[in-house]
Amino acid sequence: MAEARAVLEESVRKLYQALIPECLMVADMGCSSGTNAVLVISEIIDVIDDTCRSLNWPAPELAVFLNDLPGNDFNTLFNNLPSFYKRMEEEKGCFVSGTSGSFYGRLFPAQFLHFVHASYSVHWLSQVINHVLPQ
Repeated sequence: MAEARAVLEESVRKLYQALIPECLMVADMGCSSGTNAVLVISEIIDVIDDTCRSLNWPAPELAVFLNDLPGNDFNTLFNNLPSFYKRMEEEKGCFVSGTSGSFYGRLFPAQFLHFVHASYSVHWLSQVINHVLPQ
């Protein structure tokens, strides 16, 4: 993750500055259920917060969708969320939900998400995704 951090930060910063949404919709595909499940989301929140502070913009709300296969222990994931919320400041306005299912199929409505992170799930792929998402 340390090697990918700069790419993640630059991508999120550029996306946010281009769109300036009131609510940024983010998905983490293959989030797992352990303590690392919200690590990427924490980084994204920090990048958005730093960007807004440096530009003197109000921070957007964030809607975060943590995705994994139905066999994931979502109970453990949701039980860990209170400690995640405690680490985040109240004014950052982050709303987290779980989305169970395979990303080989459609999980979200068209034009619903602004940013999708999937680097941790890619190494578990059992087959190549055979369709291309619309641009």
